[in-house]
Amino acid sequence: MSTLSPRQNKILALAREKGKVDVDELSASFRVSSQTIRKDLNALCDRQLLQRIHGGAIVGSGIENVSYEARRLLAPDSKKLIGLRAAGLIPDNSSLLINIGTTTEQVAHALKDHRGLLVISNNVNAVDIMKDFMGVELILAGGQVRRVDGGIVGGAAVDFIKQFKVDYAVIGVSAIDEDGALLDYDLREVRVAQAIIANARHIILVADAMKLKRNAPIRIGHISQINTIVTDQGLPEKLQDTCREHGVAVVVASG
Repeated sequence: MSTLSPRQNKILALAREKGKVDVDELSASFRVSSQTIRKDLNALCDRQLLQRIHGGAIVGSGIENVSYEARRLLAPDSKKLIGLRAAGLIPDNSSLLINIGTTTEQVAHALKDHRGLLVISNNVNAVDIMKDFMGVELILAGGQVRRVDGGIVGGAAVDFIKQFKVDYAVIGVSAIDEDGALLDYDLREVRVAQAIIANARHIILVADAMKLKRNAPIRIGHISQINTIVTDQGLPEKLQDTCREHGVAVVVASG
C-alpha cells in the first residue's frame, strides 16, 4: 500500500484536530480543485482513517472516539436544537439522569428555566453548566473522573447510579448501527450508560445524524430500550421501521 501524500497527511492532521474537514475549505486552503480533495478524502476513507459525510469527512471510525474538544465543534447548531427539544420533553418537578456527551450538555443548557428538577449526572461539564440554575437540585455521581472529557466512569459510578429510580434519563451515544444497536468506545462509560437506562422510567436518546454515519466497537444496548429519540434529521428507513415496531417516538428538531 502506498504512503500518504504530504497533502493527505495534512488533511488527516486537520481532521484529527477539528473532528471534521470540509471539501470546499480544504480546496481553498490547499489551492487545488474540489475533485482533487474528494480523491484525497476517498483515499483516507479507504484506509479507514476518516469517514465520508456530505461535503467532507469526519474522524471517529474504529476503536477511538474523536477528542472532546473536536466533538464540541461537530454539528453545534444541530446539537443545540436537539438540546432544546429534548429539554422540552422534561416536565418541571421531575427527576432526571444525564450521561456524558456534548449533546447531553446542550440539554443541560436548555434546562435553565425548569423548576423543581432533581438532576443526577456523571458528566462534570453538565453539572458545571447547571450549578447556578435556581430550579435544579444537582447530584454528581462518584467515581473515577476521565480527564479527557470530564466524565465519571467505572464501577463506583455504576453503583452510585443504581441507588436511584428516576422519571427521565437523557443519554448520548457515539454511534447508532443500522440494526438499532447503540454503540460507544469506552467499556467503563458503557456500563454507566447501561445503569442509567436500567434506572429510569423514560429514556430519551439525543443523537445528531452524524451518529448514524460512525462506528464504535462496544454495545450499550438497542434502540428498542429507548422511549424517545431526538435527532436533527429523519432516520433511515430500516431504523425508522425498527422504532415503529418497538414504539420508539422519533422527534426531529429543526430550526
